[in-house]
Amino acid sequence: MQIFRIDNNRLSELNEKAFKLEKEIQTIFENNLNEIMNLQLVKSEFVIKNKRIDTLAFDNQNKAFIIIEYKRDKNVSVVDQGFTYLSLMLENKADFIVEYNENMKVSLKREEVDWSQSRVVFVSTAFTDNQIQATNFKDIGIELYEVKQFDSNLISINQIKKNASAESIKPIANKNKEYKEVLDEIVVYTEQDHLVNASDAINELYGKLKNALMNLSDFEVIPKKKYIAFKKETNIVDIQMQVNALKIFINAHYGEIDDPKQLARDVSNVGHYGNGDYQIQIDNDKDLEYIMSLVKQLI
Repeated sequence: MQIFRIDNNRLSELNEKAFKLEKEIQTIFENNLNEIMNLQLVKSEFVIKNKRIDTLAFDNQNKAFIIIEYKRDKNVSVVDQGFTYLSLMLENKADFIVEYNENMKVSLKREEVDWSQSRVVFVSTAFTDNQIQATNFKDIGIELYEVKQFDSNLISINQIKKNASAESIKPIANKNKEYKEVLDEIVVYTEQDHLVNASDAINELYGKLKNALMNLSDFEVIPKKKYIAFKKETNIVDIQMQVNALKIFINAHYGEIDDPKQLARDVSNVGHYGNGDYQIQIDNDKDLEYIMSLVKQLI
C-alpha cells in the first residue's frame, strides 16, 4: 500500500517504517481496540493452562470472546495455532468468564456468552500468500489484520477479507479431530442461513433493501446469528429476517435521528436482537426511500 502526503497539490510518498518490537503493535492495538475493531480489552498477556494469550478482548455486539495474537514470524501456521487457541477457549470457558468478571468488575454469566461467535485474530506487518490462502474459508473463525507504520506517525490497518467464493473448511476439518471439535461449536453464518427461513416475497424485499443500502454507502455485510449487519466502523443497520417481514434496526440512541413520519419504533426499553433504539418492520418496499433517508443521517 502506498501512502502519500499532499502539499500544494503535489504528492510525496511516505516511507514505511519497521516496528522495532512486536510489543509496539500490541500496545497500539490494546490502547485503541474500540476504534480499530470495536472490541473491549479484557486482559493483556492472559495466561491459561501454561499458554499465553497476547490480548484477550470481548465483542459486546456479539457477546463473544476474541483472542488476538501478534506475529512477526511468517512461517507460523495461523490455522493450526488458531484452532489451538479456539480449542483452549472452548475447553476452559469458566476461566475466560472469571477473567472477564475480575477485570471488568461485572458479573457475566456463561449463558450470556455466544461461544459460537468466538474467534482468533492474527495481527502482522505482512502475511504470506500461503497464510492468506490457508484461512480463506467462509466458515473459519480466524481473521487476519495487516498493520504498517509510515513516516509522519501514520499507521495503516487492513483486514484481509475472505473471497466471496471461499469454500467451506468442513471437508478438511472432518479429517482432524481437534478441528472438527472446534467447528462443531464455532459457527460462521452466511446470508443464506437467514434467507432460507423467509418467504420468497421477503427474500425479494431483502434484496431490494440490501441494494438500496449498498447504493447509499459501501457497507460491509456481516451475517450474524440473529441478524445481518451492515457495517462501517460499527454496525449501522441490522436486519432480522422473519417469515413474512423484515425487522430493521438502526444503530442510534432514540432521539438522535430526525424521523418526521415517526415510522420507527422506540425499542430502547424492549429486548431485541439488533443494535440501536430504532426498529422498523416492513413487508413491502413502499417506504424504502424514506428509510434510506433515516440511515443516511448516520453516515
